[in-house]
Parts: sequence; structure tokens; C-alpha cells
Amino acid sequence: MGVRLAAAVAATAIAATPVGFLQGRQAPGGSFVEPSGSSGPQLTAWAALGLKAAGASPGRALDYLVAHEGELTEVTDVELVALAESALGRRPDRLLARIRRFQRPGGAIGPTVNSTIWGILALRQAGEPAPRIAVRFVLRRQARSGGWAWYAGGRPDSNDTAAAVQALRSSGVRGAPISRALAYLNGLRSRDGGFELTPGRGSDTQSTAWAIQAFIAAGKPVPRGARAYLQRMRRGDGSFRYSKRYATTPVWVTAQVLPALAGRAFPLSNSRR
Repeated sequence: MGVRLAAAVAATAIAATPVGFLQGRQAPGGSFVEPSGSSGPQLTAWAALGLKAAGASPGRALDYLVAHEGELTEVTDVELVALAESALGRRPDRLLARIRRFQRPGGAIGPTVNSTIWGILALRQAGEPAPRIAVRFVLRRQARSGGWAWYAGGRPDSNDTAAAVQALRSSGVRGAPISRALAYLNGLRSRDGGFELTPGRGSDTQSTAWAIQAFIAAGKPVPRGARAYLQRMRRGDGSFRYSKRYATTPVWVTAQVLPALAGRAFPLSNSRR
């Protein structure tokens, strides 16, 4: 094999990894771009978090995120980008100040349960304590099933439940709320080893990755077959399918799979399981 051919084969092998796929989707300015052309601070934050969790370089993602803070209008977008900037080593003071202003007298951070969960995660990633009133708000919104919905009174789902577990564990919560949440998640396991968003939807890659992170955050063994399910969803270019049936938004899906495969929960720390 010639030198040039060997180099080309090696480059292809690197690019065909999940990390290589994501890094190959970064634009010169630092943003990450889906094959469809969609991009923005939210997608870039997810990609940066995935690469950081995997111990890989996010390129100029931090520069891009800082430059586009002014575009963030949704509470959860502010929280997500704050989480990513903190994970990348920058203290996002302007975004943290906005999150503090979102705090409501009843405990919610922003308008929903989901925005409160992500507010807690953003603050904890920045090394700040979670407001106890916000933690109590999340605990009070746990459904009888053990799960959480993205808004008060809604239908619980695996993704919001897994995010709640990570937020609560980062705030020191243990015991029954966490055990009940993991039991709820186990009820969404499918025979193929994956997890579904809500009952009857069938397994999908992102829900499975979120569930794995919840068990990691709780210090419990990851359910058997979950990681194998993720690996079966991996495509030849290194990206991940959304599900057995659908392959869509591969940058977003792959970014959310990487922390689970790396054994990392949010907020990102030096611990691995």
C-alpha cells in the first residue's frame, strides 16, 4: 500500500468514528451544521458537550457560543449554552445572571419544569449551588409514576425524567425520588435493549442515551443491553440513527449519544462509570 493510500485509509477510519463525524460537521466559524444545513447555538452547544464528554476537541465552538449569546431568547437555550460554556472552561457570567433573573417566587426557573431542571444543571456546571427552592419545585413535580414531564401536569417521559435525575443528583438528592425515577425509566425499556420516550413509541437512540446518563448519575449499573442498542444504531460514517426506522438530525443525535457512551452524566465532571 502506497504512502498516500495508507494516509487516506487512516483518515477515513478516523472520520468514521462518532467523534470524527461530529468534528467533520464543524464550520470554520465554530458552529456545527447538520447535513440539512441547519445550525445555531443550540446545536453547537450539544455538539460541544458531546465532544467534551468524549475527551475530544470541540474546535472553535466556545468562540462561536460566546459570540452568539445575544441570539438566545428561550430560557432553556440560555441554560444549555451556559452549561456548554462552563463545561468548556469559561464562566458564562452574563448567561448565569439571566438564569438568576428567571427564578420565580414559587421555585421555578423560567416557565416550565424542564427549564427549572436545566437551570439547576447550568448553575451546577458553573460550580454554583442549586437554589433549594428550585430543587424542591422539581421534587414536587415528580409524578406518581416516578417520572417527570417537561411542564407541570404533563405526561412524563424518559428524557425529562433522566434530566431531572441528573439535576437532582448534582444537588445532593438521594433516596426515594431517585429510586422511583429509575423504576419509571426501567418501565420504558424495550426488548431490544433500548428505551422509549413514552410508552408505545418504541426505542430511540436519544431516549436510550438519556436513560443511561440517569443511571450513571445515580451511581447504578446501566441496564443490560442499553449500550449495545446504541452501538447497533451507529452508521458507517460514525453518526447514529435516531431509531431503527429513522435516521434524522445525525449531528444532534450523535452529540447526545457521546456522553452516554463515555460514561458521563451532566453536569460534566472528572468522574466516569
